Amino acid sequence: AKSTSALRQPMRGAARRDMPMSAGYGRKKHHSKETEGREMNLREEFERMMREQYEIALATMTDGLPHVRIVNFYYASKEQRVYFATLKDNEKVVELAANPNIAFSTVPHNNTMEHVRASGHAVKSTRTIYDLADAFAEKCPRVREFISAVGDDLILYEITLTEAVVNLDLGKRETIVL
Repeated sequence: AKSTSALRQPMRGAARRDMPMSAGYGRKKHHSKETEGREMNLREEFERMMREQYEIALATMTDGLPHVRIVNFYYASKEQRVYFATLKDNEKVVELAANPNIAFSTVPHNNTMEHVRASGHAVKSTRTIYDLADAFAEKCPRVREFISAVGDDLILYEITLTEAVVNLDLGKRETIVL
């Protein structure tokens, strides 16, 4: 029997190459009309999920340990940027200053498992939370009250996306280039 730690190790070499395509490894980009149509549908599904879902599980890393928390977000499609805010005295500020590398997964609230996963660098935005208050509140109305109460104490961060994994259902996931 394999130990639990062995099961958690990433697959390398032949084991990774031998994984079925549905496992997400070894996918090759084809440029047939069928593939282009599927990529367009995945892009539409990505845009829909980023529009409808309003929370992400945001992971930062300090001292080799991941730290995950749920935060509200807004996705600016034309900019391909995810925005989130945090209080100035929150530990996320220290963590992101030390290491801006992040990963996130959207949190579905529609009784499905569909979600988007991505990674990137979170940097302080030149915009303020007030610049995007309406966009945040449109996704999640309760955020407006929060911004009204503590907006001056919030730092807005942005993550520019270049690719994302779109998870539609069990076994149905693809990486898309944005």
